[in-house]
Amino acid sequence: MTQVDDLSRSLAAFDQHTTLVVVVEMSAASWLVAAMIPGVARQPVKKLEPDPEALLRLLERWRAEAAKASRTIGRVALAYEAGRDGFWLARWLRVHDIEAHVIHSTSVAVSREHRRAKTDRLDTAMLMRVFLGWLRGERGHCGMVAIPTLADEDAKRPSRERENLVAERTRIGNRLKSALVRLGIHGFKPLLRRAPRRLATLRTPEGLPIPPNTLAEMQRDMARLAVVREQIEEIEGARLQTVHNAPEGGRHAMVRLLARIVGVGIETADMLVCEVLSRNLRDRRAVARYAGLTGSPDESGSKRREKGLAKSGNGRVRRGLIQLAWRFLMVQKESALARWYRARTAGPEGARKTTMIVALARKLLIALWRMVTTGIMPAGVTLRQAASA
Repeated sequence: MTQVDDLSRSLAAFDQHTTLVVVVEMSAASWLVAAMIPGVARQPVKKLEPDPEALLRLLERWRAEAAKASRTIGRVALAYEAGRDGFWLARWLRVHDIEAHVIHSTSVAVSREHRRAKTDRLDTAMLMRVFLGWLRGERGHCGMVAIPTLADEDAKRPSRERENLVAERTRIGNRLKSALVRLGIHGFKPLLRRAPRRLATLRTPEGLPIPPNTLAEMQRDMARLAVVREQIEEIEGARLQTVHNAPEGGRHAMVRLLARIVGVGIETADMLVCEVLSRNLRDRRAVARYAGLTGSPDESGSKRREKGLAKSGNGRVRRGLIQLAWRFLMVQKESALARWYRARTAGPEGARKTTMIVALARKLLIALWRMVTTGIMPAGVTLRQAASA
């Protein structure tokens, strides 16, 4: 499998005398750009409009200042913190031969001893400190985010849009049920397709129809529900068509491979492939960390306590895998992984089921990761054996 760089530190040699180091604090209204220019004692800070062309002109001006100080710039390293703007600027800068990096927001250590001042200039100075430590190859300063291609980002959109639409469908359904419960009406299922036709026939315990304003509101919610349902079906149909017509290699081949496993399904397979399995992570520990399925220990001296999930990884993958683990127990009751789970949760001394389901989700993810990296699971090998190989 292709190995990726360790994004917790730079593996390239850093020569501060020939490197222009730049950090950008980005916001919707402006960009605050700070630099460390070789041969120049001052560390300039410049406020710009959110314009990449203006940023490029500023970098050229600072390169010229270094040349006046008899320093030749052989490398321009720029970094900004991951946020609302995403990765478009990093991709644009790399096209223009600028070494761009995106700092993982949660990897920057912040003092929590007392309340601290929070300004763009202070944030820029902090980003410069951690970025310099990262460039020197020192661990613990910050970590970088792998910059995806535009195609990789676009591949995640159907799964994420469907997740939002399913949440919207649930929200509308719960609101309709709550409105009916306030009227004393129970047992009505608003998510059924025939529900709009039955709505006008409902009666309260007093034998009265639904009040007109409440009925009109519920009918509008039913109309929204129909639109959301139609959009979900459109996304699912388009995904099936894309996977069916895609070539044998690449991401869609992984989706087809995973979808053959009973209990996984095309939606879960697509989410896993787009979010985690196509990222070329180094090993099984990196896969589990990215999914946020590792523990968060609290250790001091001889005392060691587990504080639950670290929850520092991809929350979408973590939620999907825990749901998959529960579903896996229902549809593959006699599999090795299901028997392993039952053996450790059975009896009065068994582990808690909610704790072990996380371990099952982690083992399941590692087994699926080994499966897609090898291309196929050998005959006679179970998911449990693949996870412990």
